[in-house]
Amino acid sequence: MTSTPSSRCDIAIVGGGLAGGLAALALAAKRPDLDVRLVEAGPVGGNHIWSFFDSDIAKRDRWLVAPLVRYHWPAYHVRFPGHHRTLRMGYKSMTGETLAEAVEAALPAGHLIADRALHVAPDHVLLAAGGRLDARHVIDARGATSNGSGLICGWQKFVGQALRVKGGHGLAQPVVMDAAVEQLEGYRFVYLLPLDAETIFAEDTYYSDTPDLDVAAVRERIRTYAAAQGWAVAGKALREETGVLPVMIAGDFDRYWPPLDRTARIGVRAGAFHATTGYSLPDAVRTAAALPALIGPDLPALLRERAAAGWRRQRFYRMLDAMLFRAADPDERYRIFERFYRLPSGLIARFYAGRSRPGDKLRLLTGKPPVSVGRAIAALRRFDWK
Repeated sequence: MTSTPSSRCDIAIVGGGLAGGLAALALAAKRPDLDVRLVEAGPVGGNHIWSFFDSDIAKRDRWLVAPLVRYHWPAYHVRFPGHHRTLRMGYKSMTGETLAEAVEAALPAGHLIADRALHVAPDHVLLAAGGRLDARHVIDARGATSNGSGLICGWQKFVGQALRVKGGHGLAQPVVMDAAVEQLEGYRFVYLLPLDAETIFAEDTYYSDTPDLDVAAVRERIRTYAAAQGWAVAGKALREETGVLPVMIAGDFDRYWPPLDRTARIGVRAGAFHATTGYSLPDAVRTAAALPALIGPDLPALLRERAAAGWRRQRFYRMLDAMLFRAADPDERYRIFERFYRLPSGLIARFYAGRSRPGDKLRLLTGKPPVSVGRAIAALRRFDWK
């Protein structure tokens, strides 16, 4: 659909990724009185598989994602050179395709605008194909900004492929981290999702000092890994996903989202992602579920206040990231995660949900440290921990 110069609506969401798609679904379900438009040039959801633990999402918010889940398992595994473990936690996955189908079904005809935003303002959007979309509120969900926001980051980068394995791959549950592999470019692990008996999604992931991603080289490592598992891969990959996520060490929220910027934001655009994992799904669900009740004149201020509070809660995780990237040698970083996965399962679940308790934080920092104490202290002294 191409917007016309006279197009008007209540809410214009710019960006049809995870945050924008979930926001559109929540508003369609809870505020059918509102005229909601979603502006997205590419397919809604893109080419993504998003996964989450049951404990990532509060029971009151699960209505939003339950219809989108395509795969689910009762447990998952981790593998390290000196430690293997099975954790009895529910684990679920959804795809960009399921999100796209749900959004298309939820929005009235013509309310999904297949176009790119040239300019985004608090009350209007200028579209690449021509025309202007006016709105009571514009919500910017386009992903990370590139405005020199001053973030200091490490990076989680990956290539994932869905492979068809002749005779089956033999996995019944996901392997969230297989770090019993050669350590390259920092902390490396392989992530495995058994989509069916013969289809495995294998993602080669790196906690790296640089965002550079050599896709061809990582593809070859996936092929080598599959061969080492004894998998007879049939033909080309059924799908491929790549990504480079920030692992935030330090940053100033007021630079990332300036106070004078009155355009509402959600998702990564609002800085709403886990500082250590880079994942944004738990925050995207929480914000989308809360959004219908926030609609009103103060929407931009309320969303900025939520994002700022979330940024402050992430301070502890940013400190952990400083120790990971500044105090641990790249090929020894796996020891930090190996130690982490020896801790109680409840602590692990709360960590991934971004809801670590004071006792959890103390437990993470006590005991025999996997990095030099002196280097850890030096790393922490380098940054202003706002």
